[in-house]
Amino acid sequence: MAVPREAKRRVSGLWIALALVTAAYLTLVLGMLIATAAHSPPGSLLHALSSREIRFAIQLSLLTSTLSALLSLAVAVPIGYLLARGRFRGKPLLDAALDIPIVLPPMVVGLCLLILFQTPLGRLVERAVPFTYTVYGIVLAQFVIAAAFAIRTMRATFDHLSARPEDVALTLGASRARALWSVTLPAASRGMLAAAGVAWARSFGEFGPILVFAGATRLRTEVLPTTVWLELSVGNLEAAVAVSLVMVIAAMLVLTTIRAAGERA
Repeated sequence: MAVPREAKRRVSGLWIALALVTAAYLTLVLGMLIATAAHSPPGSLLHALSSREIRFAIQLSLLTSTLSALLSLAVAVPIGYLLARGRFRGKPLLDAALDIPIVLPPMVVGLCLLILFQTPLGRLVERAVPFTYTVYGIVLAQFVIAAAFAIRTMRATFDHLSARPEDVALTLGASRARALWSVTLPAASRGMLAAAGVAWARSFGEFGPILVFAGATRLRTEVLPTTVWLELSVGNLEAAVAVSLVMVIAAMLVLTTIRAAGERA
């Protein structure tokens, strides 16, 4: 059936409008990055990398973000599966509660963590593993928010996977856990990589809860986002820009690697 010429024009107009909106947003994002990169000479970046404090912040950021991403994935897979396959009362309430870290202001998340560890139970935990103003606190602050994003990703992954192969495995005598392990998780490998990537990126750029709960002590609890804040607070714009570029490069490298691994999965 031939498409009327007027309908073709309307469709073409829609695609042009969509392209213009996409181009405008992409221009804004790229413009921000290009302007930041052009603000300082390459020597500023090299000078920033030569700083002992900034090298420490880079290493700690990579370490804590990776740990947070792994922990996030460890809880996102079972919770995402529960939300996608489970049928139980209170599911909408649980679904909404799991989004709380996403909608709360980051500073409030840090404050809530700080107050939690001032309670009797929190002090008891601190005796075994100190979290407040420590590296463990950085990981926990990152994890609380990153896990919420990873859960959303895994829930969407399981929602889009057909339950039929899993049901077939159950009819052949496999337990639910066995079917999940041998059938569903291999099929969800790309989603798991995406969830880990989202959690890592969110952890790598987290600032508010870390500043409140773990502090920004140099050579102890300083990560790259708090480095930018520390440098700006003393008026060292060149160092702040250089560290920002390091964050952009590191994030792009890791996310590109995860995306490439996901394409091969």
